[in-house]
Amino acid sequence: MNVVPDTSAVIDGRVSQRVDDGSYAGATVLVPEAVVAELESQANEGRERGWDGLAELQRLVELAEEGTVTVEYVGGRPESSDKASADEGAIDAVIRDVAQDHDATLLTSDKVQAEVARAKGLAVEYVEARSRDVDSLDIEQFFDEQTMSVHLKTGVRPMAKRGDIGDLHYQTIGDEVLSESELSGFAHDIERSAEASAHGFIELSEPGMQIIQFKDMRIAVARPPFSDGIEITAVRPIVKTDIDDYEFADELRSRLSERQRGVLISGSPGAGKSTFAQAVAEYLADSDYAVKTMEKPRDLQVGPHITQYTELAGSMEKTADSLLMVRPDYTIYDEVRKTSDFRTFADMRLAGVGMIGVVHATRAIDALQRLVGRVELGMIPQVVDTVVYIEAGQVHTVYDVTTEVKVPHGLVEEDLARPVIVIKDFETGKPAYEIYTFNRQVVTVPLKEGEEASDTGVDRLAKQEIEREIRSVARGHVDVELKSQNTAVVYVEDDDISYVIGKGGGRISDIEERLGIDIDVRTHDENPNFGNSSGSSGGGSPAGERVTPEITSRHVIIPLGGHQGDTVEVRAEGEYLFTATVSRGGEIQVSRGSAIAEELEAAIDRGKAITVVPQ
Repeated sequence: MNVVPDTSAVIDGRVSQRVDDGSYAGATVLVPEAVVAELESQANEGRERGWDGLAELQRLVELAEEGTVTVEYVGGRPESSDKASADEGAIDAVIRDVAQDHDATLLTSDKVQAEVARAKGLAVEYVEARSRDVDSLDIEQFFDEQTMSVHLKTGVRPMAKRGDIGDLHYQTIGDEVLSESELSGFAHDIERSAEASAHGFIELSEPGMQIIQFKDMRIAVARPPFSDGIEITAVRPIVKTDIDDYEFADELRSRLSERQRGVLISGSPGAGKSTFAQAVAEYLADSDYAVKTMEKPRDLQVGPHITQYTELAGSMEKTADSLLMVRPDYTIYDEVRKTSDFRTFADMRLAGVGMIGVVHATRAIDALQRLVGRVELGMIPQVVDTVVYIEAGQVHTVYDVTTEVKVPHGLVEEDLARPVIVIKDFETGKPAYEIYTFNRQVVTVPLKEGEEASDTGVDRLAKQEIEREIRSVARGHVDVELKSQNTAVVYVEDDDISYVIGKGGGRISDIEERLGIDIDVRTHDENPNFGNSSGSSGGGSPAGERVTPEITSRHVIIPLGGHQGDTVEVRAEGEYLFTATVSRGGEIQVSRGSAIAEELEAAIDRGKAITVVPQ
């Protein structure tokens, strides 16, 4: 009797099982080289399936040495094109050809393979794939009721994050250093359990990294060379909440039920953003809304009536296209991080779907600023009209986002009116921020009562504009001091007084008209801070951290490692240039050709010190 096992039968150990029960006594087992190649590839990727299959082949060698069966390796190694199209059945076809050439019975646990082989006229023995009803994993021994995540790595003692939401502590939970064999055993148990149990599945499998979902745990298994050692990180929710558990519950329910909205749920890592998103999803689903989720990986703990979607063919854009056909009332997008995520979020919202996105941010306003440059400024309130900031597991701040055509706060001339995004505190109804375009720059200006004369964002920009205008006619040093919202004093060199004022005061009058502000021109000798000034916006402010920008063909890049997510001011020799939020990659990128980039490059060319000051 000749038997050709395919990859599924070898991985499941079905060949040695048949030999042990006497079904294949004296048989010749013809192992296709295509099976060996597939198992080798899986093992090289760190997948336990590959190692299981190789262990089965070694067991067959032992049985052959005992004389129970004869084992031969036949056929050729698959071509690279066959490996690339393995999911399309190319390797399965090679295995069927081997069975046909040797007039052998094909042993398989793959139902599709079995049906195709029968259609080809081959003798087939189909055996059900092994399954186990697994209720727990070996790593669960490291969890207790207050454990949110467990962190295991070769050569390190077990660690965990324990405590309450907003008050988690990363601590050692074991005395013994973990060995590589222990980590391999845990990883093997996780993967086998996820594949065999109805409670789990493999979310992502790439060389060196697997993401597994098992019950309510999201487990990441990293292996060399992707990581410097085997590492297992298992995360689970430590609490499941209801929307009634949060402040502003009644107001939020009313707001979400009024119509489909665009909501950003923001907060720092571990603050409880996803927990709140789950509570909102459950409330909406219970309120007769069709609710779906978009997640990668899928780890929101929602009921079975809420379908959880992940990337379709590696793309959330394709997932969104499919969801638009499903037409949910609300979609929970966990997490919105990359530019493509924000654009997908915006596209779905503008198509009329209620969208709730989870965003990492250290301040509520930072979440909204992530949309700047990714969505047309005037469209932002149509995409996001509500921002919820979570801190220590509670709703800390809620913002209402609208658009008004008005003169921005701090400016007075009617001809300065423009579309302004107004961010109001949901509880008090008072404006907290304004976002608008000022001198071709998008600025975010905090509004604080009793600080009209302070050095706010508007003040800094006003100083910058005044200084730019005066420098266009003055040859020496220029200092600017704002006296009020509509008056300023400009200090220039003695020789520049006549140039700045112009014949009959015509030149300064033109500047005043353009800027909408009254300007008093004086010499530096009349400046009470003369000798201590450091530019129009640097006096009395922190010196900041000096940086060295890099100019590429498309961007001016300011490296700021350690400041990820921070909002900072960029200055040249103490003079304010612009405000920006540092990316997750620890840098600020300014597109060349923009007004900001031109000013920054000019400062660099003049040898000015470029510094950043956190806000």
